[in-house]
Amino acid sequence: MLTVFWQFLVLGLCSFGGPAAHIGYFQQAFVVKKKWLSNEDFIQAIALCQFLPGPASSQLGMYIGYKKAGYLGSIAAFVGFTLPSFALLTFLAVANNQFSGSASVEHIITAAKLLAVVVVSDALWGMAKKNLISMPTIATALFTVIWLAFSKGLFSQILPIIIASIIGFLWSFKTQPIINKSLIKPIRPHIGLVMIFCGLLILLPLIASTNESIKIFSIFYQAGSFVFGGGHVVLPLLQPMLDGMVSDNTFLSAYASAQLVPGPMFTMASYLGASAIPQMPIIGSLIATIAVFLPGSLLLFAFLPAWGALFSHPRLTQAIILINACVVGLLASALIDPVITSSIKSIPDIVAVTVGYGLIKKYNIPVWLLAVLLLIYVLTFY
Repeated sequence: MLTVFWQFLVLGLCSFGGPAAHIGYFQQAFVVKKKWLSNEDFIQAIALCQFLPGPASSQLGMYIGYKKAGYLGSIAAFVGFTLPSFALLTFLAVANNQFSGSASVEHIITAAKLLAVVVVSDALWGMAKKNLISMPTIATALFTVIWLAFSKGLFSQILPIIIASIIGFLWSFKTQPIINKSLIKPIRPHIGLVMIFCGLLILLPLIASTNESIKIFSIFYQAGSFVFGGGHVVLPLLQPMLDGMVSDNTFLSAYASAQLVPGPMFTMASYLGASAIPQMPIIGSLIATIAVFLPGSLLLFAFLPAWGALFSHPRLTQAIILINACVVGLLASALIDPVITSSIKSIPDIVAVTVGYGLIKKYNIPVWLLAVLLLIYVLTFY
């Protein structure tokens, strides 16, 4: 367990670049060098983590820890990989709370918001190329954007995902009318873990009003339960849920800060939790972080015994295709509001964001360097 913790702590200190890069780090470290698992097992684990809601790279890390040292190994992998970004983002949130209103902090926030426009745009383009591969997927994404333009609240964010999954499941009967049931393995998840996941999802909102800490835990648990497509999708789900508790400036600062630190993007919850409970920032950060990662962890180990049958089931794969397209629509809506509407204030801002996007796409400059360039722009022209 200590070996697993140390290896993931080292990766947590230097794993910049988002989920795709994290998977590359894991493959080199644990498949090629240490040979903790085979390449085939690694690829199958990626498939399972992509299928489930939650942070794919963190779930993959927990799977690797589990293969090496059982359930304690999975906990060690999660703590080691998450600890650096958790600590850094909690510190940044506390610093923002202490020094908010000063000119220096305002300049940093402005640069962070412009950075968020570039990063979300890049993420949206990458997800669109991968998931909008047919007219039904394009229509699903457009429907989601239009729906969210005229609706607000958490339910409006979740409803398109539910509708997309139902349509995808029903559509599979037309696209794949004949299925040899004898070739389909029965799906047998760990029922106890599924019941814990569902029980918390139902119970927490009912008791959220009794305590501020429970309310925070409930909000982040719900967000972690419905995030398909990686950390970027936390943005559109959390924003309406934290309305009135965290300002748009703080929200976008959390998102941008998560780009600048190593480790999983889901630790933007650490920043938001500390900001939501400023009188107890470390407690708030810890509550939010555990809550947002817990659903994906429960589902990972619930479906681990049945992942092969689950991922290969033709009815469910069609549903996942439309769910992923729906996620693209969710992220596009978030890019428009609140990211662009609260970040772009002038023609020079548009130019700065466009140039920044070009630097990322053409020259592949690191996010931290782009953040520095945008801060220089803000200090020069604001």
